[in-house]
Amino acid sequence: MDQIIGQLLRRGVVLSAAVVAAGGAWYLANAGGSSPEYRQFHPDVRGLHALATLPHPQAVILFGLLILILTPVARVIFSLAAFVLERDRLYMAITVIVLVILLYSLGTSWL
Repeated sequence: MDQIIGQLLRRGVVLSAAVVAAGGAWYLANAGGSSPEYRQFHPDVRGLHALATLPHPQAVILFGLLILILTPVARVIFSLAAFVLERDRLYMAITVIVLVILLYSLGTSWL
């Protein structure tokens, strides 16, 4: 189980890095030579709806960061499934509490 969880975390980080790098390369290819406009303030776009409102390269970068954030959540879900198969009720309860806290914190900051 530990090796599978390690591979899950490693692959999540590598996938996230690849998506962010691809989005960064796309962004630099489109706007690499331009200078930023500092005369007008552009407020930060927050939440999942930002994927639809941002330009495509920036949305790809944000999606890569979302993958990075969701990688530990996937680990907790996988651990919960492993504890269910082992019928370890104590660790199932602890893992459910951790999962609820993670989902609550993501839900309040990303939605």
